[in-house]
Order: sequence, then C-alpha cells, then structure tokens
Amino acid sequence: MDRRTFLTAALAGGAVAGMATRGEQAKAQTVRTSAKIVIIGAGAAGMALANRLVRRLDGAQITMIDPRPNHLYQPGLTLVAAGLKPASYVVSENSDWLPSGVSFVADKVSAVDAISKTVSTEGGQTLDYDWLVVAPGLVLDHDAIDGFSLDMVGENGIGALYAGPEYAAKTWTAASRFTEEGGTGIFTRPATEMKCAGAPLKHTFLIDDIARRAGNAGKVNMVYAAPQGSLFGVPIVAEKVRMLFEDRGVETMMNRTLTAIDASAKRATFATETGTEEVDYDYIHVIPPQRAPEFVVQSGLAWADKWTDQGWVECDMQTLRHLRYPEIFALGDVAGVPKGKTAASVKWQVPVVEDHLIAAIEGREGTETYNGYTSCPLITRIGRAMLVEFDYNNNLVPSFPGVIAPLEELWISWLMKEVALKATYNAMLRGRA
Repeated sequence: MDRRTFLTAALAGGAVAGMATRGEQAKAQTVRTSAKIVIIGAGAAGMALANRLVRRLDGAQITMIDPRPNHLYQPGLTLVAAGLKPASYVVSENSDWLPSGVSFVADKVSAVDAISKTVSTEGGQTLDYDWLVVAPGLVLDHDAIDGFSLDMVGENGIGALYAGPEYAAKTWTAASRFTEEGGTGIFTRPATEMKCAGAPLKHTFLIDDIARRAGNAGKVNMVYAAPQGSLFGVPIVAEKVRMLFEDRGVETMMNRTLTAIDASAKRATFATETGTEEVDYDYIHVIPPQRAPEFVVQSGLAWADKWTDQGWVECDMQTLRHLRYPEIFALGDVAGVPKGKTAASVKWQVPVVEDHLIAAIEGREGTETYNGYTSCPLITRIGRAMLVEFDYNNNLVPSFPGVIAPLEELWISWLMKEVALKATYNAMLRGRA
C-alpha cells in the first residue's frame, strides 16, 4: 500500500467513524408527531436535514420544494474550473438523496405567508406548514455586471465557475488558454457576502500553479481584485495569503469592485473609492454579487437593518431560528448570520436546527448551538492546501490539532479536499455526518 492509498483509507476511516457517532445521536429518540414540515431547497442543507428528520420523526408530513432535478456538489466546482475533474463529478440526481416518505414538489417558491403559515409556488400550489425551514441557497446576480452574460463564459478570456458545472468546464477552457498564451489575468470577488469566500483565492492559486508547471510563469501577470481591504475575513489567514501572493508575484487590486465588462475590448471597469478604473485583461474570472431569492425579501423574512441589499433571512446566529416567526428556521447560504456560507458550515448547522425543531414539536427548548464554524480547504497549488477552520470570532478551530497545522501548505490537506471531502459531503446528505 503506497502513501496515498494508506492516507486515503485513514482519512475515509476517520470520517466514517465520525459519521457513525453523529448518526447514532440522530437516532437517539424517535418522536411521534403529525406535524407538517416544509423544507424550501434540496441543496446540501435541505437534503441533509430531511434525511435526519425522517429518522427522528414518526408520522411527520415532510415536504421538500425545489425546482431543480439535479443536486450539485458545489465544493468541486473549483476543481472542474482548473481541469482537475470533469463536470460530471459535481452532478447527481435529487432522487439519489431524497429519503423515502418525503414528498418532493418540483417547483419554485413564490411567497411565504408567515402569518397564515403557508408557502406558495410559481406553479400555483399552496402548502400549509407547522414548521418551515428556509434553505433555498442564494442567487448569483450576474446581471449586476454590465456587459456580462453567461453565454460569454469560455470565450474571449472569460470565466465564471460559480455558475455551475457547465460554466466551470468552460471556465477551464478560457483559463487553460491563458496559462499557455500568457497575459494579464484578473481574479475577482464581489462586495456582497458570498458562498465559499476562499473559492476566488483557490482559482487564483490553481491557475498560477498550472502556468508555472507549464513553464509559463514569466508570461502571466496575475492580479487579484477585491472590494475589501483584506484578502480574507480572518486576519491571520489574510496575512498568510498576502505572504503567499508576494512570494508568487500575484498582484492585488484592493477596494475595487467589478461593475462592467467590455468583452470585445477585453476591458474591465471597477468602482473605486474615488470613482472608476478601467483595466485591460487577457483572462478574467467573474464572481457576481450574491443575494437571497426574491421571495425571502418580499415575504418579510429578511433582516430589516442588516444586509438590506442582499436579503438574508433574519435569524438567531446560534439557533438559526427566525427572530419574529418561531415556526421558521434558516439554513445554509440564505441564513443571515456573520459566517457560514460553506458546505462544512451546513454540516454543523443542520444538527442545531434538527435539535431545536424537534424540541419545539415536543414543547421544550433545544440545547444545541451553532458557533459560526466555517471550513475552507484553501488550495494553494496542485497537491497542496491549507485546512482553514474558524468560528464567528475569527478564532482558528482546527479539527486535527497537532496533526494538521491550519496555516501550512500540506499534501494531506489537499487530499482531504480532493478525496475525503466528497465522501463526507455525501454522508452528510444522507444525514449520517
């Protein structure tokens, strides 16, 4: 058994052991109930919760609503966009994960009436609920970038991996040409909150590494452009990234927000603190502003005094329960909490909502809390990554203290991202992690 095989097996074994423990906890007590539970969204959060609830609740009427037939393993999109995985790697069917006994409505939610406790769909259905879990993910607002449309991805040096597997594959088409031909590459991120804030950095690091491996480091000018003044939300991680960028010659354009693209001229326009700035590029990676689905705002579920331009669901940051409507919980990307828009966050959010929802059905108070845990296997080159884990207070909270140093570029951290993470993710969907 070679080193790779041994460590893969060890990681998988450790993950399965952890899954079994949480799985046993989930089966600790079965509750008899006739409660009607509606889950909006069949993504990681919604699907994981549904699978846990069917094992905990006997007699509950659980309905899931989502217009999409496919489930996307979104952590894999950065690998697709670097030519390391095929587009099919991130795609499965919702039916592969949907537990028996859960009804599925293939439609888009148009409104929630939190007073009458009903959910309406664009297809004309109205479902009443006793408990509602809002987990629809978020909206990628590509229209906010003037001159940009998704049909441009893959052509004229334009990438946009967030848009889905097809576009991640097209992003690699454009990015690979850039690594061969050279020029200026601009790697952007939005001013809004976003899912997996490490993904723009991963794409930057990977494309730089691929150019280096091709012997073309001297031909590419790598530029990371961000609206923020820092490279990462956790200061100690931001400093580490700054040092890596400096070592590899990656330039930065901070306090710059991408607002427009002229695809024919290969020119990007950025809003600055004093006006606008135009920059020519040979390759640009676009990550648009991100916000909650419109029904969240229109239904009065969003914060009134926070993220007013983005519409995240108002909820308690520890219990994820709505502050004005106690029958409603938020999960995943749409939750209006300071951290937590990653699949790893979902893994720790779901048991909290499960605990409080079941406690409420039984007429008692839940005890589990979410501390803002967010994890980012931050790829820094092919075969190396930093396993960055942190909480609401920007404290590093490593899962393997003394074994995996969070700010070191390690092969084992890369292996966790490339191999073990998807197995853990799939177990989470099944409600076993």
